[in-house]
Amino acid sequence: MTFLWVLALAIVLTAVLKKPIKKFPVLFYAIAIAIDVLFIMNSYVAFPRVVSSALFVFVHKCTFSLALFAIVMYIGVFAQGSKVKTYLLPIRAELSIIAWILSLGHMVVYLMAYVPQVLHGIEHMSGIVLGSLTVALVLFALLLVLGVTSFAVVKKSMKLHTWKRIQMLAYPFFILVYVHLLLMLLPAALNGGGVAQTSVAVYSVVFVGYIVLRLRRAVLDKRL
Repeated sequence: MTFLWVLALAIVLTAVLKKPIKKFPVLFYAIAIAIDVLFIMNSYVAFPRVVSSALFVFVHKCTFSLALFAIVMYIGVFAQGSKVKTYLLPIRAELSIIAWILSLGHMVVYLMAYVPQVLHGIEHMSGIVLGSLTVALVLFALLLVLGVTSFAVVKKSMKLHTWKRIQMLAYPFFILVYVHLLLMLLPAALNGGGVAQTSVAVYSVVFVGYIVLRLRRAVLDKRL
């Protein structure tokens, strides 16, 4: 499945580029913005197929952003002082912002695709489509709040307890991403689509696995 190799690629890049990301975060933000611009331009300009295919996977399908968000969230399942957490925690905010920027391109194009249906009247939309749109709008709102408050300059301007409470929204955000994916994939999966069934299984392992491991970490931390 595509998500698995993209996740593996994201893990490798994160590990290899940790120091550059921490030292030159603005450079990586600019690269993410440039990728979004290319993605939008691809709707009007014919790029080489290899470029279009990469943009489709990484931005249109939001696969790379999701992989980065998964890494950011999974950092929280490791114990304080563990090698993984110690290594990745310093760039957690930077990874979140990169994922946020890349996902904005996906969200804008995705939501714009619904405009004709909304203008035609939501009463003509199926329950699945309406549910998916509702979840997408909530995700977009959460994405904006979480993304903006991830920047150090914004964090410093806020009270610490307020910032922490806002960042707690990352949990419902991550769960709603899973709900959104299920709404998109389940119809095809229930109709026997092999690719959709595989995707549902893989995403379920990633998201449900995170919930179980995060709850386990919370219980273990309370015992300390």
